[in-house]
Amino acid sequence: MPLVIVDAENVRRSLWPNLSPEELVARARAWAAREGHDLLVVFDGPAPEDGPDLVGSRYADDEIVRLADEAQGPVWVVTSDRGLGERVARRVGRLVGGGTFARNL
Repeated sequence: MPLVIVDAENVRRSLWPNLSPEELVARARAWAAREGHDLLVVFDGPAPEDGPDLVGSRYADDEIVRLADEAQGPVWVVTSDRGLGERVARRVGRLVGGGTFARNL
């Protein structure tokens, strides 16, 4: 079961109207449970609530790279940020676009 690391702000803003942080978390958790994936949702700044699957970071892209590098087992990263995608490409098994992910939630 892969660990799916989500670039929260990128995904939130990929749909109009934008998803609220709380809505993204609820939908992502439901998706992960349904699909059988481990989940980490990484926010720029504080996460909207406490939870083992939520990470708040001053530098979310750097945190996503660190988490992908340190993960044991398969990793997917969800982002449409090309720079971030290039930084994690060597480590991840799958790179999923933010809009694609948001529409599948």
